[in-house]
Amino acid sequence: MDIIGKMIKQARQERNLTQEQLGELIGVQKSQISKLESSANSATIDTIIKVFKALKAEINFRVKLENEFVQLM
Repeated sequence: MDIIGKMIKQARQERNLTQEQLGELIGVQKSQISKLESSANSATIDTIIKVFKALKAEINFRVKLENEFVQLM
């Protein structure tokens, strides 16, 4: 399981949501949530952001370009 999938699963469980309930919040089937949790490698960044927003989770991305950091919140 990759780290993003693991974080999605943990946040979902902390919110006491089933995969089906989370899927309903973002408009996808339970099977899509299951796939995300087992491997988010094929998911788009938009989908990942949508999932974390539905979970009311704060998202931060930090990218280092040479000696400068770019941070998105």
